Amino acid sequence: MQMFRRSPILTAPWKNHFQASRFLNEHPSTQNTDDSKETCEVVKDHSYDLLASQTGEYKTRILDITRIQGARVLGSLVNQRPRRVDTHHHIVPDFYAQAIKATGGDPSGWPTPKWSLQSANEQMSLLGVEIAFVSITAPGTKIYEGNTEKGRNFARKLNEFSSNLVQQDPAKFGFFASLPSLIDIEGAIAEIDYAHSILKADGFILFTSYDYDKYLGHSSFRPVWTKLNDINSVIFIHPSEAPTTIVNRYMPQPFVDYPHETTRTAADIVLSGTRAAFPNLKIILSHAGGTLPFLGKRLAGAGLIRSLKCPLGPRQILSDLRSFYFDTALSSSVPQLKALLEFADPSKILFGSDVPYASFPLSFYMTKCFDSFFKKNYSKNKHNDILTNINRNNAKALFIRKITD
Repeated sequence: MQMFRRSPILTAPWKNHFQASRFLNEHPSTQNTDDSKETCEVVKDHSYDLLASQTGEYKTRILDITRIQGARVLGSLVNQRPRRVDTHHHIVPDFYAQAIKATGGDPSGWPTPKWSLQSANEQMSLLGVEIAFVSITAPGTKIYEGNTEKGRNFARKLNEFSSNLVQQDPAKFGFFASLPSLIDIEGAIAEIDYAHSILKADGFILFTSYDYDKYLGHSSFRPVWTKLNDINSVIFIHPSEAPTTIVNRYMPQPFVDYPHETTRTAADIVLSGTRAAFPNLKIILSHAGGTLPFLGKRLAGAGLIRSLKCPLGPRQILSDLRSFYFDTALSSSVPQLKALLEFADPSKILFGSDVPYASFPLSFYMTKCFDSFFKKNYSKNKHNDILTNINRNNAKALFIRKITD
């Protein structure tokens, strides 16, 4: 209870009531003379009204803080204080949700979830997350693809919202900045400059494709990659709608197509030579890289097929594919984790939750499966080392400026 005793958040609502009561005590003339009877009643009424209204405010603040502290305590008990860094954590400002609805909804078929800062704080506590790098997921600014002015203005509004959120609690949040659709090269480069130099973004989110079927290795995007490489950016690649039809109403694209979209764009980045051309970039792939751990060696075969005339050999293809970082969002089944650990550099695996697009019960379940995998499959010392690195240390090495302890 010590945290409640002198907290200004809790004591503030009572100050005006105490000041009004002190006024009555220090000015007895307002209570003892007939001439001042009316004044006394006015002051007393004001005091009582103020007490009633601010008692409600006091009660609301108590409940809010109790919920957050309760979530933090429960989260620490369940997760044994893992101090996770979540690199796959989305936010959904009201104006963003409204814009998605106004432009026809998410083309992937996935519903836009409700979000609030309070729910984000509670979910972070329950998942054992100490720092979250937030991002606006697909479709993002692509809802205005083809409308240059709207796309640029929307990216700026999203980034300033994210920056303000981080400024309110910089020890708890970082952010990946949004860009206008990459078909607007000039606008994308201008927003990179602004987000990097003015807003101090921790990195940038890119989607797997733009203009319906241009994946990230497309030659037209080279100026954007050049700019990002020049400032040693961290890039978070998130899948967006696939250039295919939805198979049936029970299979929105995030179920199957999103992992394949991540694989397609990662393969395109490597086989086009983009990855090798821009070595300063640290690129994070969502959802354990999609199907990349399973298909990596198959893709490397492109370097052995003469008719393809691929300029890269199989060893370089595999090396470039393994140069990516991989997050664990919605990827905690035993086959997924075994494939990921077999394929990826273990120092480049990062924790991800995918809230709130993954409902909290699902994220919580996936996180417990993730923890259980390491507990069951590794010795105690190795389990602690690998899990600590994925939960925190790997991200700490990637975000040196942000994570200092």
